Amino acid sequence: MAIISANNVNLSYGINSILENISFIVNEGDKIGVVGDNGAGKSTLFKLIVKDLQPDSGNISMPPISVGYLEQNAYIISDKSIYDEVKTVFQDIENLENEIKKLEKLIADTKDEPRLNKLLDEYSKLTDEYNKKEGYSVDSKVRGVLIGLGFSQEEFDKPVSTLSGGQKTRLMLAKALLKNPNLLLLDEPTNHLDIPSIEWLEQYLRFFRGTVMLISHDRFFLDRIATRIFEIENKTLKSYDGNYTQYVKKKNEEISIMMKAYEEQQKEIKRIQEMIMIQKNRRREKSVKMAESKQKLLDKMEKIDKPSMNNETIKLSFDFIEKSGNDVLKVSDLSLSFDKPVFHNISFEVYKGDRIAILGPNGVGKTSLLKTIVGEIVNYEGSISLGTNVAIGYYQQEFSNLNDEKTIIDEIWDENPYLTQTEVRTMLGSFLFSGDDVFKQIGKLSGGEKARVSLLKLILSKANFLLLDEPTNHLDLKSKEVLEKSLLDFGGTLLFVSHDRYFIDKIATKVLEMSCDSIREYYGNYSYYVEKKNENNKEEDEEEKKTKTQLKNEKMRERLKQKEAKKQREYMSRIENEIIETEDAIKDLEEKMCNPDIYKTGEIVNTQSKYNELKEKLEKLYEEWESLSG
Repeated sequence: MAIISANNVNLSYGINSILENISFIVNEGDKIGVVGDNGAGKSTLFKLIVKDLQPDSGNISMPPISVGYLEQNAYIISDKSIYDEVKTVFQDIENLENEIKKLEKLIADTKDEPRLNKLLDEYSKLTDEYNKKEGYSVDSKVRGVLIGLGFSQEEFDKPVSTLSGGQKTRLMLAKALLKNPNLLLLDEPTNHLDIPSIEWLEQYLRFFRGTVMLISHDRFFLDRIATRIFEIENKTLKSYDGNYTQYVKKKNEEISIMMKAYEEQQKEIKRIQEMIMIQKNRRREKSVKMAESKQKLLDKMEKIDKPSMNNETIKLSFDFIEKSGNDVLKVSDLSLSFDKPVFHNISFEVYKGDRIAILGPNGVGKTSLLKTIVGEIVNYEGSISLGTNVAIGYYQQEFSNLNDEKTIIDEIWDENPYLTQTEVRTMLGSFLFSGDDVFKQIGKLSGGEKARVSLLKLILSKANFLLLDEPTNHLDLKSKEVLEKSLLDFGGTLLFVSHDRYFIDKIATKVLEMSCDSIREYYGNYSYYVEKKNENNKEEDEEEKKTKTQLKNEKMRERLKQKEAKKQREYMSRIENEIIETEDAIKDLEEKMCNPDIYKTGEIVNTQSKYNELKEKLEKLYEEWESLSG
């Protein structure tokens, strides 16, 4: 069943055309990744779907369904706590709960039987509706989603008004998920999530029964979620079946086939044109007629357009002036505190040529660690030592190294006065800043534009040790690929923080997993890290299982031991009783043997024999009692 149908949709902003004649169908249950360059119109498409924008022509039709929409920079004003704000999603259930409570009070106070029966019927209907809407599980759902998206229970009571932009976006994502709509539209949902939260969201969306459309630059995420890809390129939309990796493969194959067909036709056109020239130059009637015939053939030929390949992307190449020594960085027993401890006793070493990714949950201090290494944070305990000829270049996540008051050209030129204006403009051109763009003010640039300026400054630093804090955050997919290639070609050393698992997988040769009191090393890329983590978790589970079994066996042995001890005590008691009875019997026989009459009758023989048996028995009973009691 189609839940979105778009037919020949066109949209322009002034004289700038954004989307031209796009048509598509979204079916129930589809999970669609929307990809394209920055500014291609991906977010605009979502705004058209939710009717925030109207097309210039064409239409987008949808049945009456519920929609959950997360904008890229979601904003919210609220005086509620995080928990209470998210719970407003279930306002209808809360209203129902209040009605049920009112009815319970009325029922308790009502004596009139007909009126009471009526109230009980109404109460039954409301409780049935409450159960149908799973009102009893609201609190657990809210808690589960908030924790999954990286909010700790201690933060639940935190006022929404005090949250950062990223936290507010996570809160709005939680509301969109808990709404459980027929259609989820998510614009860059992973931007403010750490890796555990991204993995949680992946699982949630994979088992989500509704339809999902998501815009993302996270290639790992798209591979795990998407079953179709919508590509917006050159103002048009094209659909591909499969995930992101399959889309890239099909796209490349498609371009290759189209280019081959174009080149073959161009060869044929050139051959015919040469033939026409030869025939014309012969100046014979037959030759002229042949040339005219070939020209008509050429005119009627349906020309194949050259495949349009949008190759406009940044050009990166990292280099350094001087090689570092083999020992690049040594961090020993590093501890950092602000109002409360951030991390303590962190130790690790970095060697020339290492490409190291630092992983860990949000708030563990990854960015603070980089800032401490470069000297931006000076109040710490422990030691940080750099090796011989180490020159650090630092890419900051929040772009605080850029001056918002300066123009782009001044930001670069002021720090590199040895360059000519032509050289600066040429470099800026390779980072897609051409013409009057170079005079834009830094403070008015988008995140992607600031990222490009920061990367150019990093290249010009000629550093041999690069510290990168979330370098892919504001880059489109093509720019990410260019950055990856340039870093793989870089002959220096890398230490970086990233939540982009695809980027980590491609770049890292070592992973440092950071917690508040330790760093654990994994020698390999992200896939190796995940594999080893799973192995370690399995071993721990087996160890835990083994320990539980051992405890169970020990308890069983203890019970058996107690049971055996009880039996032993009972057996000893029986022996003691038997000893008393035997001693009494021996005493009776001894008294009997004092009677002279038994000697006359011969009874003494049997009495003596019995006496001897009892004495022997008594001796054995005492031996057994002594062995048990000893």
